[in-house]
Amino acid sequence: MGGFFGIASKNDCMHEVFFGADYHSHLGTRRGGIAAYDKEIGLQRVIHNIEKSPFRTKFEHVFEEMCGTSAIGCISDSDPQPLLIRSNIGTYAICTIGIINNREDLIDRYLSFSGGHFDAMTGGAVNSTELVAALINQKSNFIEGISFAQKEIEGTCSILILKEDGSIIAARDRLGRIPVLIGKNDSGYCVSFESYAYQKLGYEDHLELGPGEIVGFTADTFARLSNPGKKMRVCAFLWSYFGYPPSTYEGVNVECMRYRNGAIMAKNDMKSSNVKDIDYVCGVPDSGTPHAIGYSGACEVPFARPFIKYTPTWTRSFMPSNKFDSKTIAKMKMIPVHDLIKDKKLLFVDDSIVRGTQLKETVDFLYENGAKEVHMRSACPPIMYGCKYLNFTRRTSDMDLIARKVIMELEGESGFKYLDEYSDATTERGKKLRDAICEKMNFASLEFQTLEGIIEAIGLPEDQLCTYCWNGKGE
Repeated sequence: MGGFFGIASKNDCMHEVFFGADYHSHLGTRRGGIAAYDKEIGLQRVIHNIEKSPFRTKFEHVFEEMCGTSAIGCISDSDPQPLLIRSNIGTYAICTIGIINNREDLIDRYLSFSGGHFDAMTGGAVNSTELVAALINQKSNFIEGISFAQKEIEGTCSILILKEDGSIIAARDRLGRIPVLIGKNDSGYCVSFESYAYQKLGYEDHLELGPGEIVGFTADTFARLSNPGKKMRVCAFLWSYFGYPPSTYEGVNVECMRYRNGAIMAKNDMKSSNVKDIDYVCGVPDSGTPHAIGYSGACEVPFARPFIKYTPTWTRSFMPSNKFDSKTIAKMKMIPVHDLIKDKKLLFVDDSIVRGTQLKETVDFLYENGAKEVHMRSACPPIMYGCKYLNFTRRTSDMDLIARKVIMELEGESGFKYLDEYSDATTERGKKLRDAICEKMNFASLEFQTLEGIIEAIGLPEDQLCTYCWNGKGE
């Protein structure tokens, strides 16, 4: 995945872009970057690897290295960015969010009809953001170029550009799968993936871009450069999983949605008598917790935290080192609260169940510490398709997904013709899927939120949501 933040101000804005970009650190773990414009220096850029150290640590000296009244920053889970580009339409800095599924085809076409070249990374790969810039440069101006790029790209691409005069252009992806929001204060304008990032800096909501919309701004001016499209498919998984709690997308707050979502799951469980003699409702931290709070409130079973994650020194469970691998670190982070585990029947709510590897380790940990039963609830439907629109998972195959694996074990490839039945808990196939996962993961029981339930919790029309990972419908 990834996120970006940009600002055009009457004053030096490096502190604001530093904090604004850092507030997107939950969206990516590989690269961080900042580009800035100063009228004396021009465009400047710095990129750091953040795989083993957070953005704020790597960029704490940026105030000594860079200055400017306009800047863009990004967190990237893929290629290094922002990039500085010199082209026929000017010199500019650019960063992008999304994924390009037809990149090899676009590279071949660009090289063949232009005789151009790309700066190859290790292994010969081409930076996706450089490819986007190459597409933009096929036209005579930024607006036509961005529109051309959005049309040619199969996948998703939101674009942020800092021009050599200090002005900024922001474009939301063609179908609005990810948010792009504008903030405003007396000093200027800013653009962000996460709304709270600019609200914490004293900016007020100004505009949420529509699908494919392009805007431009300076410290003093703001203009719509291309009207939004009518068709939207915003990612529904934003609210269930990778959106940050204080954020609001399309008028729907993430934390509040999760409370509603948990409450809907609890009501469904109570109708089917699936909640019996549970001592505590618990959340798999961190994003499972608000779903669990909503669940607890609706079924009137106390909420508890039977284990706490120790994060002051081990902030990232996926951060390997020479002495400790990620599995060891994940285990050492979990500190049990024995009085809330021993001889207790626990119902946990997780934001989703994708591969199930870490969740299995968590359940084993609870039983090792004396839990009597561990029931599991997923805050979204079974994930049947690896996302092809956003780069928020490093999956290599649909068969990495636990639901797909279990279906293959139960029925072979012929079972993939019945994915809708496997998703539905009321069908025989749906019951077999849940029973098989319970046996594999050591759950006392398992249920998933329904597609209808999560759509109700979000509150937007179904035809405005991308639900591809659950039912294969994304266009």
